[in-house]
Formats: sequence, C-alpha cells, structure tokens
Amino acid sequence: VVSLNPTTLSSALRVALLANPDVQSVDDVALTGLCDAIAQTVVAHIVSSAIVTVAPGIAVATTGTAAAQTGATTAPGTGVIT
Repeated sequence: VVSLNPTTLSSALRVALLANPDVQSVDDVALTGLCDAIAQTVVAHIVSSAIVTVAPGIAVATTGTAAAQTGATTAPGTGVIT
C-alpha cells in the first residue's frame, strides 16, 4: 500500500533534485515551493483519474442473520480513490 501524501512526495522530489549538483545551488524556498506544487498536482491527478478494480470472489460481510452475513463478490467492481 502506497500513501498518496503530497508532503511525503514533495520531500522525495526535493531529495532527488538535490542529488544533482547543479540544483544544489538553488536549494531555497523556491525549490521547496516547486516540489510542493509538483507533488500536490501529481497526487490530485492520480486521485481524480484512478479507477480501482475489485475482482470477483472477495469475501464480504453484510448485516442480517448469521447465515446472511457471509458471501463473496460475484462480479468485478470499480471504484474511485477518495
């Protein structure tokens, strides 16, 4: 499981960029702002565009009598990331 956390992504981008000696000379608030903007845009794009597919046969529990509380998905399902 990967967390879609813009703060974590921004930090990783900053580390990756600062690995380049040419970028080290511009290590300031502007670089942090750039990393933040890129990270927020990437996370927003993934969250708004991703489609999650759930396979059939996944165990589920429902409400009702004990006999009615177990089962499995019968067909693929789709969802979104929130």
